[in-house]
This record gives sequence, structure tokens and C-alpha cells, in this order.
Amino acid sequence: MHQNALIRPDWTPATIALMVLGFVVFWPLGLAVLAYILFGERLKSFKREANNVMDSTFASFRGFGRGRRPSWRTGSADTGNVAFDDWRQAELQRLDEERRKLDEMREEFDAYVRELRRAKDQDEFDRFMRERRTSGTDGPAGYPAV
Repeated sequence: MHQNALIRPDWTPATIALMVLGFVVFWPLGLAVLAYILFGERLKSFKREANNVMDSTFASFRGFGRGRRPSWRTGSADTGNVAFDDWRQAELQRLDEERRKLDEMREEFDAYVRELRRAKDQDEFDRFMRERRTSGTDGPAGYPAV
């Protein structure tokens, strides 16, 4: 492959000068330039392979996200034993029903807690307004009357 770049992973005058300058200034920098000269062509394929590995790794985790179920949860992988597959499918359906019931109960409890908080806030506000009326002041010091 023919490259016209000034700094490329090859023994060019520019890369040799950078390597020597790197060793003079700070020896690990010179060593890094030497590694780039020797292994630079392999870095492209290494980067491509590393990206492919990471992409495939993260793609395998995408199935565990919201709304999607991995194949072991859906029962799509048959074992070959019909009785076991039927039992497993029934259990998975039962578990899904239990999950649905638990989700409904959680939503009901969240609504109950919200209503309790609203009632508590309303009670505190009513108490504040009663105390304000009975104390005869129009408001805290420094605030205009409403």
C-alpha cells in the first residue's frame, strides 16, 4: 500500500526524527513512536477487531433491555423433550402472570402513597392557614399581606 502522509507507520525521515526527538525529550515518548513505526499497520486491524468484539458483546446485552425478553425467558429454545418444554412454557406463563399482578400492586401502592402525601401536604397547609388566621398577622415578617 502506498501512502503519501508525512507521519505514517513506516521508516520515513519524519518518523525517525520524531522517534529520536521523543527519546531525547522523554524516553517513553520515543518508545511509543518506535512502537507506532513497527506495529502501526497492525493497529488498524487491531482497532477494527476490538470494535467488532465490543459491538458483538454489547449487542448481546441489548436483548436484556426494556420490553424485550431474552430467548431463555420466552421459551423459544426447545430442548427436544416435549413434556419438559410444555411444563417450562406453563411455568413461564405463570411467572409472567405473577409479574403482571406484582406490577399492578406496585402501581396501586404508588397511587396510595401519592394520595397519602397529598393529604399530608393539604393537612399541613390547612394547619398553617388556621394558625395564620388565629395569630392575627398577615404573614411572616418582611412579607406583604396577600
